[in-house]
Order: sequence, then C-alpha cells, then structure tokens
Amino acid sequence: MQPQTKRIYFNRPQRLTQLIAANTTVIVAGRRTGKTDSIAAPFVLRNMQRMPGSTGGIVVPTFKHGLTNTLPGLLAAWKRWGFINGVHYVVGRRPPKSFAKPITEPHDYEHVISFYNGSVAIIISQDRPGSSNSLTLSWLLVDEAKFIDYDKLKDETLPANGGIKSHFGHHSFNHSVMILSDMPQTKRGSWFLHYREKMDCDLIAAIEATVYEIWRIKDRIRKLRAADEPAPGYLRNHLRRLDRALNQMRSVAVYYKEYSSIENLQLLGENYIKQMKRDLTPLTFQTSILCQRIGIAKDGFYSSMRERHKYNANDNEYLDTLGYDADFSTLDCRADADVNPLAPICIGMDYNANINWIVAGQPSGKRLNVIKSFYVKFERKLPELVADFCAYYASHENKTVVFYYDSTALGGNYAVNEQDFRWVIIHEFERHGWRVEDVYLGNPMRHDEKYLLINQGFAGKQRLMPFFNRQNNDDLILAVQSAGVSRGRLGFRKDKAGEKLAETEEDLLEHRTDGTDAFDTLYIGCEKFPYNDTFALSVSGVS
Repeated sequence: MQPQTKRIYFNRPQRLTQLIAANTTVIVAGRRTGKTDSIAAPFVLRNMQRMPGSTGGIVVPTFKHGLTNTLPGLLAAWKRWGFINGVHYVVGRRPPKSFAKPITEPHDYEHVISFYNGSVAIIISQDRPGSSNSLTLSWLLVDEAKFIDYDKLKDETLPANGGIKSHFGHHSFNHSVMILSDMPQTKRGSWFLHYREKMDCDLIAAIEATVYEIWRIKDRIRKLRAADEPAPGYLRNHLRRLDRALNQMRSVAVYYKEYSSIENLQLLGENYIKQMKRDLTPLTFQTSILCQRIGIAKDGFYSSMRERHKYNANDNEYLDTLGYDADFSTLDCRADADVNPLAPICIGMDYNANINWIVAGQPSGKRLNVIKSFYVKFERKLPELVADFCAYYASHENKTVVFYYDSTALGGNYAVNEQDFRWVIIHEFERHGWRVEDVYLGNPMRHDEKYLLINQGFAGKQRLMPFFNRQNNDDLILAVQSAGVSRGRLGFRKDKAGEKLAETEEDLLEHRTDGTDAFDTLYIGCEKFPYNDTFALSVSGVS
C-alpha cells in the first residue's frame, strides 16, 4: 500500500517546520508560502501514517472554506506525493473493507478523511454546531486561524484533543496542534499571536542542534556502510539517546514563526511579488504578503464598524449535496444561507471610467445584510457587471432588483455608450429577465451627514444595522475598514484623494473608495427609502 518514493522540494520555512516538529506549531505566513500545501499536508500525513487508527481534527472557520481552500490543497499535495484518492484514502464516505478499522469509529463518515491504516481526520467546521462533540482527538490542524472563533475553539474543540495515551503516548506529536494563518488585521482575529511569547527559543535551538547531530551520526554510519566497514556500537547507542531526548523536547515545544511570501521567492518568482504589490491594497500587501503586523485605524470614515459586523452564512445542506469532488470555484447563491429567495435584492452602485461596482443587500428585521459585492474593470463594463450579478443569482426566485441611485447615475455615461448609467443598468437587468424597481435618492448626501448616518447604523442607533457576509465581500470589507477621512475647506469628508487619478502599483483601481461609495448608496437607500409599504413591513419584521 505504500506509494512510490519520490524527491520533493520544500522551502526553508517548510523544512524547518517539519524538522523541528514541535508539539504546538504556529506559522503566520504570507500568501503562496505553501502553508496548506507543504506545511499542513505533511503534518496531517505524518500523524495519520505514524498513529494508525487515530482520530484527528481539521478545524476550518466554515464548511465552505474547508471545501474551497483547505481540502483541495491537502489532497493535491498528497496526490503529488503518490497518495491516491480511493486507494490510500477516501473522503466523505465509508471506507472500503480492505481499510483497517479506526480505534474509535466515527458516528458517520460524511465529513471524514479515512486512511488505509485506520486513521481518520474529521473536518470540524465552526458553522456546524456540535461538530466537535464526543470526539477524542490525537491531533488538531487549525487552518485560516484569523477567521476562527477562539471562544468556540477553546470551549468545544481544544478539550477534545486528549488523544489515546495508551496507544500513542510515546509519540511527541500525540495531542499536537498546528495553527496556520496569514497576518490578521483585527484584534479578534489575532488570538494566536500570543504563542510567540510561549516559545522557548533555547529549547528550539536545542532541537535544531539535536536534529543536526542525529543527521551527522547517520551520515557517518552511511559512509561506513558504503565502505563496507562496521558502525561502532557506541554510535548506535548515542543515536538512540539522541532520539529519546529529541522526542522529549519536541513533546513540550512551542514553535512560532512569521514568514513573508518572499521566503518562497524561488518558486513564486519576482513577478508574482510585483503583481501582488500592484493588485493589493498597501494594507493587504503588508499583511498578506509581507506578513507585517499592522493595526486598523480607529479614526477612519467607518469608525464604528467592528468585527461583529461580519458574519458567515453558508448553506451547508446544499454544499453537502455537491460531494467532495465538485468544482467549488463556480459556487453561486445556492451556497449562501443569508439570502431570502422570496424577497427582492437591493443594490447600490458606483460608476467610473475604469471600474464599476454593485453592492447587494437584503434588509432583515433590524439588519441590513450585505450579501455580496461585484466589480468589473477596464474593458469589462456595466453590461458585464450586471451579467455577473444575474449569473450568480440565476436561481433566486424573486427576480426583482431594488436599484437605489442618486444624481450621479443620471446624465453622462463614460462606462458604456451615449445612454446614462441608470438607463443602461435597467436595460441590462431587464434583458436578463429581472424586474427593476428604481428608487431615486436625489443629490448625493453630504459626507458629514453620511458619516453620521452610517456610523450610527453600525452603533445600532438607526433603523438598520449593516452586516457583511465575510466570504462574499473580501475586497469591500477591507476597503470599508481602511477608508480614511480628510478635512479641508469643504469640511469633513471621506478621503477620496487620487480616486480619479491614473492607476499605480500602490493604488490599484478596485481597492480605492469606489466600492465603499456603492455600499453607502445601498445603506442610505435601505435606511431612508424602503422600496414600498409591503417591503417596508417585511424589513421591519412585521408580518
């Protein structure tokens, strides 16, 4: 059953993580450093191979995230290393009879990876209540830790990582935990950074020295064998003592490291780093690529927004029907649990010569759920933007769009043709079979009035409080969190300096304030201009 041996390349952070093999490992690294592919995958594989029949846990913030981010990376790495799905392991189904039995068999195999030697890994998604209940785990992988709810983790999952000491107590990696993430941008997502203070640097140095000494002795024994000379007995005894000492040190070690994406420059190439510098906001580049600790300014335009204004809303029942072999890159609104299919979808938009936005939302009681945002740029214009929206919401039952717009949508049109924005948008929605209820807001609200209204909304002092679907609004959330303010002769306003200027590497079009302006229009419309009496009753919670 063992796959054929082959040589595999690991970069320096990946090699160090595997060689140190601390019982608790926390890696905070930039994008494309191979966290899932070459740090998590070897960790999970080692535990499942060397603790036959054990049960481990793979913790992900949402089931959808596990399907689209974590599992594909793990399985792709294993495939490259010769481990074949259906031969060496199976996912999401009862394993064949030829596989060994786990020491503790799962209640069902719907969300389980089963290895041929009886080891199983249970996918624990935090949006599934009770997914850690009654588990006895021998190891934990916590992926995308900045999105993990730490209270749930410590109350529900960490206590389950007790392992079976009678079977695996001699392994330094029994009860092991690996935590992976890029650098968080919020205080709530920073729960794992304190492990840096828990690391004993002298102990890690001792492990490194011991690993080197073991390699040196093994290399000497290999050379003696190659020369047909016997290896002295004291070398073998010394090697055993070093192995015992290494195992003991690893069993209590905490290893914390921060790496930038530049650590993987040999594989990524300079062009990738340059492209990321062009394509990301300075804040995202600093955290997600350079892995620098950057705080979010609390005096920005949306100063009352907090972490609690973001939520996860995935329809796990629908995702379950797709199976683990589906193409999760083409998911649409059927995977979203926050969409009311019987209600209209409200939109706010922003129009520009090179970039155009739709921010979509639905009022629900006292909430305005921002369910998704879309943008197009350069040669893709308003027709393509509307087409993207209609494709994503093709299965939405109520094909009604409540289009909120102000005077900026009237008159000129540098996005498509001689017609104004309003005409083009309504025409394109109707062409795709949607009915448009257009609601005119008048002239744009003054910035100081808008600031007060929206921040009071975040603070719960208006009729609607805005909330953002985290996975469907990555760029918008970042733009909202980083939008600044300026004060000039016209008074207090959102800092939109340079919005109409030429694109630069430091200031990419899609990461300026255009998307936040579309959100502003959506919020003002839903808060001040409910679409009609019936709709107003439904959003206020009156049935």
